[in-house]
Amino acid sequence: MNTSLLSLLPELVLTVAGVLLMLVEPMLPAGASRKPLGWLAIIAAALSGLAAWYQLRFGPIAAYSGTIRVDAFSVFFHLLIAAIVLVTLLVSLDYFRGSHRHAGEYFTLILFAAVGMMLMTSAAELLVVFVGLEISSISTYILCGFRKGEATASESSLKYFLLGSFATAFFLYGVALAFGATGTTSIAGLAAGILSTHAPRLAFLALAMILIGLGFKVSAAPFHIWTPDVYQGAPAPVVGLMSTAPKAAAFAVLLRLLYTGFPEMHHRWVVLLWALAALSMTLGNLGALRQRDVKRMLAYSSIAHAGYLLVAFTGLWSEGIASAAFYTAAYAAMNVGAFAIIGLLSGYDESAHTLDDFAGLATQRPLLAALLAFFLLSLLGIPFTGGFFGKFFVFSAAIHGGHIWLAVVGLINSGIACLYYLRLIVVLYARPLDSGPDEVLSPPARFGKKLTLPASLGLAAAALATLLLGIFPGRILSLAQNAAASYTAPITATTSPAPPPESSTLRP
Repeated sequence: MNTSLLSLLPELVLTVAGVLLMLVEPMLPAGASRKPLGWLAIIAAALSGLAAWYQLRFGPIAAYSGTIRVDAFSVFFHLLIAAIVLVTLLVSLDYFRGSHRHAGEYFTLILFAAVGMMLMTSAAELLVVFVGLEISSISTYILCGFRKGEATASESSLKYFLLGSFATAFFLYGVALAFGATGTTSIAGLAAGILSTHAPRLAFLALAMILIGLGFKVSAAPFHIWTPDVYQGAPAPVVGLMSTAPKAAAFAVLLRLLYTGFPEMHHRWVVLLWALAALSMTLGNLGALRQRDVKRMLAYSSIAHAGYLLVAFTGLWSEGIASAAFYTAAYAAMNVGAFAIIGLLSGYDESAHTLDDFAGLATQRPLLAALLAFFLLSLLGIPFTGGFFGKFFVFSAAIHGGHIWLAVVGLINSGIACLYYLRLIVVLYARPLDSGPDEVLSPPARFGKKLTLPASLGLAAAALATLLLGIFPGRILSLAQNAAASYTAPITATTSPAPPPESSTLRP
């Protein structure tokens, strides 16, 4: 196969499927179901994951004059994004009532958003990162306002678009400054340019600008203002997607940029990320304590988890990258699962959104209540869940990197998070406020329809991934360590030397 086509094989699969959906959807009768389009999107997401796995057979691939690089690192995030999209499509298949005509557009936009995210993870050039960022962002802007006729949905989409455009301007300005300081926009070329530049402060300013743009995408404080309102107004399956997949892509870009493009400035940017991590964890958890709306609570939780993930960046190169990659995978599994259940329970109309609305769920939908509690416990970091090992690895990376106090801040914030996660779990197993001591409401009266096969498969996949990451984390950790070793080089004399990948201190 041609090297250029092989380097973009997963993106091509999703693009062809998205275009095909756009061509077929207008030909369907107005009253016909759009579920077949959803199944086509599901098949495309699965094939894109297989295509990414197929790329591993050919080793590192550089294409399009070195602007695209496919290696174990990019394949790791390709597989993660494909899995997130697959689960999102499965739980969305019966999300729309009846035969919504715009359901076909929904599936198409999810595929196109995935194309942008995957392109970001394999981009070795900042302008290609920008192209992928825009493809992903435009699709998610529309998806946020997909519940047409709802004022909160329109507000969500408009706010995300305006603030997202503002953040994109910072990113582009940072790229321009990086080119002015180093003479290149190649991520690998930045490292050599910084060594010979006569304007190191300009180069660091460029990095700061780029961090603002990417900080918005991962909803890290203080760039998190949009997150609660956007998550509240967007459809629950879309929130599950946008709280995980775009973050995975943005963190992949950030890892490649910092450890490959700016290793000489490690002693500077690690201080900046230390502050961002501490601020994100603290503001996210304190904000979640005050919320009665479940989606807003999980939005602030998402801000806190962005902070936990940033903790990994303070570790040494191999350990920091591996722990960040593992945490991204664990967070994706548990957060997609949590929002999938919320979407299934509240339905298209988002009828259940406050804590009181979920009271008594265990008496009516015991399986869904148990799964939601399991995902919440994983977000909290309880043992035998993916969230436990995710936090263990990122805090270990920070300690081994010499940032003990940041790990202490993270542990304190994990304790604060107990208050709102456990509060929701208690509500799930409490008696509804509108029921008497002997009254039992029937399941359809409060919590939507019966689980369908696609939704069951999606939830089972998310729950199984969360459980396996908490019991057998070694396999994913090994893949993350291979990803870390696939493109990076040790940090130079400005920092402590890093151990080789095979001697990493991370152990399951």
